[in-house]
Amino acid sequence: MINAQDIRDRFAALRAKGMRHKDAAAAMGLSEGAAVAAHVGTHDKALRATRLHGPWVELLQALELCGPVLALTRNETTVHEKTGVYEKVSGSDAMGLALGEAIDLRLFFSRWHAGFAVSEAAANPGVLPSLSLQFFNAQGVAVHKIFVRDATDRDAFQAVIDSFTAPDEPVVFAAPEDKAAPREDSAIDTAGLAEAWRGMQDTHEFFGLLNKFGVERQQSFRLTEGEFTQRAELSAISSLLNEAAFDGTPIMVFVGSPGCIQIHSGPVVRIEPMEMKGHGENATPMRWLNVLDPGFNLHMREDRIASVWIVEKPTSDGVVTSVEAFDQQDELMAMFFGARKPGMPEREEWRRIVRELPRLQPATEAP
Repeated sequence: MINAQDIRDRFAALRAKGMRHKDAAAAMGLSEGAAVAAHVGTHDKALRATRLHGPWVELLQALELCGPVLALTRNETTVHEKTGVYEKVSGSDAMGLALGEAIDLRLFFSRWHAGFAVSEAAANPGVLPSLSLQFFNAQGVAVHKIFVRDATDRDAFQAVIDSFTAPDEPVVFAAPEDKAAPREDSAIDTAGLAEAWRGMQDTHEFFGLLNKFGVERQQSFRLTEGEFTQRAELSAISSLLNEAAFDGTPIMVFVGSPGCIQIHSGPVVRIEPMEMKGHGENATPMRWLNVLDPGFNLHMREDRIASVWIVEKPTSDGVVTSVEAFDQQDELMAMFFGARKPGMPEREEWRRIVRELPRLQPATEAP
């Protein structure tokens, strides 16, 4: 069993090579949460962590006095960053919402296992240490992070940390969970699924529909292909973002972690592809698709996109169309919609963008 001092020593060495927290932890065979937890207490390393306690909804509500901060939610392949104020935060111990002008979140607090205030000294002694709040699920996977920015009231941020500091007791994380295999297609009531899909009045009903029929998300797309769903080429996400930037169509970008969904609503302007060398001698290059706008950044591993679907859902406001990207592990990377308010129909500009996306032919079953 590796001890905390060994973790801190190895983590510091990997950080000095330029590795992100998550990658450094993975290189040691640890979850990111376990690596951060090893930095609680007294030591001489640049990274320092302080345990936090909930209620998490109250902690997030207290952040409003801090002014603008950066909210970050990510999954294995996609990072979503928004700068703004935590406003209109509400919820319970299990679930919550943040409905601010910039910070728009769906929060699943029942999956938040541990939280830490994290400070990391900069290499340049003239630069203030980075300061953040970081939250992890039971397996040590990051569910949400909040970073101080230049416009943040650091004294107010520190006051939030002080108010929610917990005793320095060990945090135990569980082993990663195996993903349950989808049921066989033959076990799904496909006719019932399609009928229920036709009867939807709100896009939020879709999650319940999946649960009712015991069907995995992409599996539901395959089973209703041609009526509600179509496959798109892998380049469709890049095409979508570039077209939206070109004509100024406001869009919604959803990225989820195991405990949070973070949403951008508005235009995108600067779309930048980027190729980066991976870590290690034999690592393949990483191809990123980025949105680099003031207040909103998206970083998506374009080389990890394995499938893209165009999905139509009936609502009381008319059909609502999403474009959804999945990775090689069939995990949802991101969802894109046309920006709209409840009670308003979908924008025609968004529908035009979707109509012009490159399609794939439906897959055929092997004989």
